[in-house]
Amino acid sequence: MNKKLTAALSGGAVLVLALSACSSGSSSSKDDKLDPWAKQVCDAVHPQVQKIAAANTAIQKETTDQSAPADVQKADSKGFQDISDAYKAMAAAIEKAGPPDVDSGKTKQENAVKELNALSASYADLGKQSDALNTKDQAKFADGLDGVAKQLEKLSKTGTDALKELEAGDVGKAMAKQVSCKSASASPATTQG
Repeated sequence: MNKKLTAALSGGAVLVLALSACSSGSSSSKDDKLDPWAKQVCDAVHPQVQKIAAANTAIQKETTDQSAPADVQKADSKGFQDISDAYKAMAAAIEKAGPPDVDSGKTKQENAVKELNALSASYADLGKQSDALNTKDQAKFADGLDGVAKQLEKLSKTGTDALKELEAGDVGKAMAKQVSCKSASASPATTQG
């Protein structure tokens, strides 16, 4: 029953990688203008990526067939709230940084903020669904957890198109040069399994 939730969480780690541009590229004057923006975003996003990875790990650790339903529910509730908070903080960081100095930068920034806020709301909703599960009845809890896992699986497959668009081209090159973005991309790999 809990294997679906664990598998869905592993898929969700891919979402985190969307904000961890690791492409390499040569520096140009355009990149140099983007470096301060990229540094601001990467430095703000890095702790949030770590928070998401830690939440995924905590949920996976507690989501075993030997875990008591109440313990699983508690871990899920806290983990989903932490992930929700992290995506919201990422959205705020990108909003605060302003639009990157590229063609359609304002639109790309606004779309990424909107996407991250939507992810935040979706994870908050998963937390509410988890909180509502009946932990007194193992069978009902398993059915409810299966429903949460299905929602999580859908969420992990939702596109991060706006984030990818924001990080395309020169912005991605500028982000790739930032130490905090490089280390952010390494963190989520530990949560996949």
